[in-house]
Amino acid sequence: MIWFLRIAFGVVLIAMLCVTTWASNFVALWKMPREVATHPWFIATLFDTYFAFLTFWTWVAYKETSNFARIAWLIAILLLGNIAMAIYMLRELFLVPAEAKLETVLLRRK
Repeated sequence: MIWFLRIAFGVVLIAMLCVTTWASNFVALWKMPREVATHPWFIATLFDTYFAFLTFWTWVAYKETSNFARIAWLIAILLLGNIAMAIYMLRELFLVPAEAKLETVLLRRK
């Protein structure tokens, strides 16, 4: 299971870096058309996304033992989204042996 998750989050990280680079080559984020930025579904999707980021961060805050790390990961997740989340997951998945049980990754380190 650990190897599968390592591959899965590696794919997520690579895909997000590629699609972010691709989109950035077309138009800067701050040049988004007003019609897009004010569209109700765009706003609803942003709320959904950021609530998901905060939900994931709740688990990160549980896992991390220092307030500095908790705050740093919160900022990274809010600014980089799934890129930061994939990096965090890969970090956690590579801290355990490949034959470890999933709860070793999910639970707080001692």
